[in-house]
Amino acid sequence: MRFLVRDRLLGFGEDYWIEDEHGDKVFLVDGKAMRLRDTFELKDRQGRVLVDIHQKMFALRDAMVLERAGEPLATIRRKRLSLLRNHYRVHLADGTELDVSGRILDREFAVEYDGELLAVVSRRWLHVRETYGVDVVRDDADPALLIAVAVCVIHLAGKEREGEGD
Repeated sequence: MRFLVRDRLLGFGEDYWIEDEHGDKVFLVDGKAMRLRDTFELKDRQGRVLVDIHQKMFALRDAMVLERAGEPLATIRRKRLSLLRNHYRVHLADGTELDVSGRILDREFAVEYDGELLAVVSRRWLHVRETYGVDVVRDDADPALLIAVAVCVIHLAGKEREGEGD
């Protein structure tokens, strides 16, 4: 399954739809304005919150937290001690981990579990400007989780780059 995501993904107060490869609206990203931390909700077409995304407060390193129905789902951070600058680790609540690596800011990266590809994020195969695709490779993978992971690592990489300019 391939999903099309607008590139200006995490703007405060911005709401926009993520479409499938046929142009059908599938997920709504609801950006929450006027909050102390970056907060977004990924909703289905009926308006149900599938994943709540927010910045982890008081963390030593930037981190994003994903929750589902008020329960922790995952924490995402840049991998420490990695030679690759664009390498993130997703710690799922069940104890498993996902690896995210590639050229995050170029929107060319992969999400893997234990060496197995779950999703590819790319703008190479798209002709729509300021859009990238999230191609969910495995049928049993959770598309909402993988889209939320892509959103978070792009947001974290962008914040990290902004911090370098200070």
